[in-house]
Amino acid sequence: MFSIPGKSPVTITPSAERQIARLMAAKSAQGLRIGLKKGGCAGMEYTMELADSAQPGDEVVEQGEARVLIAPTAQMFIFGTEIDYETGVLESGFKFRNPNVTDSCGCGESVSFAPLEGARTAQS
Repeated sequence: MFSIPGKSPVTITPSAERQIARLMAAKSAQGLRIGLKKGGCAGMEYTMELADSAQPGDEVVEQGEARVLIAPTAQMFIFGTEIDYETGVLESGFKFRNPNVTDSCGCGESVSFAPLEGARTAQS
């Protein structure tokens, strides 16, 4: 997949590790699958779902009791991302600090990435 030998494709903060492990234990899941889908104001949205097993092509990142499964179609966009879990007064949730993002919407729910080299644009 899209990896560098000896380097994890994503990093997981201790807070995210604890929350992922809690979610997995509560639902007897084998991991938290992370992906991307088209949508939102900026063009792409992160997806997360508890998974019963890794799918072919998933990149598996394990840290303590937490297991993150990265969908094949998201791997090149998520490489280098830090996954955190923040607890606040008004909201709590996972935060993705992704160095590959070129723009995001005001609410932070959707992101966009630089076009892939050689990719066709709408004007092409």
